[in-house]
Amino acid sequence: MALRHNKQNQDFLAQYAQVTGSSVIQHLEQLAAPLKGAKVVHVNSTREGGGVAEILQKLIPFKQALGIDASWEVINGSPEFYECTKGFHNALQGLDVHIPEPLLKAYEKTNARCAEQLRAVLEQADFVFIHDPQPAALLSHFPERRGKWIWRCHIDASHPFRPVWKYLRPWLEAYDASIFSLPEFAQPLPHPQYIIAPSIDPLSDKNRDLPPAEIDAIYPQFGLDPERPMVLQVSRYDRFKDPVGVIQAYRLAAKLTPLQLVLAGGEASDDPEGMAVLQEVQQAAANDPDIHVLLLPPDAHRTINALQRAADIVIQKSIREGFGLTVAEGMWKGKPVIGGDTGGIRLQVFNHYTGFLVRTPEGAALRIRYLLHRARLRRQIGERARQFVLDNFLNTRHLREYLTLLAGLQDGCRERVVVG
Repeated sequence: MALRHNKQNQDFLAQYAQVTGSSVIQHLEQLAAPLKGAKVVHVNSTREGGGVAEILQKLIPFKQALGIDASWEVINGSPEFYECTKGFHNALQGLDVHIPEPLLKAYEKTNARCAEQLRAVLEQADFVFIHDPQPAALLSHFPERRGKWIWRCHIDASHPFRPVWKYLRPWLEAYDASIFSLPEFAQPLPHPQYIIAPSIDPLSDKNRDLPPAEIDAIYPQFGLDPERPMVLQVSRYDRFKDPVGVIQAYRLAAKLTPLQLVLAGGEASDDPEGMAVLQEVQQAAANDPDIHVLLLPPDAHRTINALQRAADIVIQKSIREGFGLTVAEGMWKGKPVIGGDTGGIRLQVFNHYTGFLVRTPEGAALRIRYLLHRARLRRQIGERARQFVLDNFLNTRHLREYLTLLAGLQDGCRERVVVG
């Protein structure tokens, strides 16, 4: 049994070596060697829908293949809990959100209940990663914890609404470390802080190569015209993703350039505002036959993959964005990306190199027309974009930085030299 398990791990790692090169995998094995057998638990608030869940779905088995005892737990709560944590999310991204006391009580009670449900798992862990504000208060119920606890913030918290940050900060101060996606997202906290950008998995259903027939099949499936250029935004229906602004940009561009727009998104169980935003988008589309508003199930990964590969341009016109996995996904498919000039999108999109940064619907429309009239430039930008993701935003790099962090915490943040 042990031999078969070891063979499965080697086969798993070999698949990534084919994408990244064997030296990258050997480096990961070297970093993981001192951590073999360590119990690492990740906790968030949803198992599907949203970037955090997508990242964990792939990082957990990757850690396991390297000999780390990694697992993933999910907390859940009442509608009041999710209303409160959505308020946290919006407030951390700068909105003036006043959260009523009953919602805060629901948040605290949910964390207290989940702490008891997870006590046996979390008390035995060597490392616990708590993702975003939803489970942040768990740590207060483990005053004599055995392992190291890390708060991982995936949100652009560069300019939080101060009353909400003042409420959250006491829960966060007791952590052993925190992780942010960009230096400017970090807030003063009395422990070591790390900067680790998110990543995509090149072997997932959303990113692996697809046969041409599967890509072509999405045209009749969604009533798309294969002869007309397609602009695509994939994201949850969230106001910070600015889907209505994308529709405005499409309308401006379509006045001079024939095209079709696809907005593809799904629901996340921890986002109570999603359906309301979807209705706003449908109203803005106003039954335009060239605007396709899709509500996809959480497991529609290959469908999204096919849409991204069929698109001529990928757009992610966010007004706030922690990272923007869909930007990296589009670039991995060799597409030029038009992204909002904000947050983690700036890490990925460089004007005239991997795409264009924009701030307004007018700016997005200008870049859409510019790219649609330059097929050779689209190909060149797309090739550079794919290489940029290969070099910087695959989960092998993400895991390397996580392993380095764990080694540092294990050694008490002392300087450490590994001789291999």
